[in-house]
Amino acid sequence: MDIILAQTDTTVGFLSQDAQKLYEIKSRANSKPFIKVFASFAALTQSGQRVPNKHKKLLRHAKKTSFIVKQNSFRVAPSLLNSALIRELTWSFSTSANESGKKFERVFCLAKADIIVEDNRGLRENSASAIYVLGQKKRRRLR
Repeated sequence: MDIILAQTDTTVGFLSQDAQKLYEIKSRANSKPFIKVFASFAALTQSGQRVPNKHKKLLRHAKKTSFIVKQNSFRVAPSLLNSALIRELTWSFSTSANESGKKFERVFCLAKADIIVEDNRGLRENSASAIYVLGQKKRRRLR
């Protein structure tokens, strides 16, 4: 699977369905999982990911927010890009486009990506998504 460099709904990121390639590019420990981004709420439910009933409405209406349920991190983020390639992906692993612990460097990202999708917004580092841990009754903000 290819590594795609694109402006996501939050920041510039690497997208791929191959987590191992992302670990290698970012020089990141395998113990730290990636967020799985789904193109729609329907794709999330079809994947078998369970969400406590109490939090389903929150999840459907959340913008720029990631969730963790039972050690699985995910978010629903319809693509803002008019790219057939990205629209075809019902899900992908997503991570910020940088080396682990470093800032965004365009030269590094262009060298590591197999496919570059750039629109009139360009590629720029913005703030990351908020992250909530969802339990059966409560939610806790991590970031």
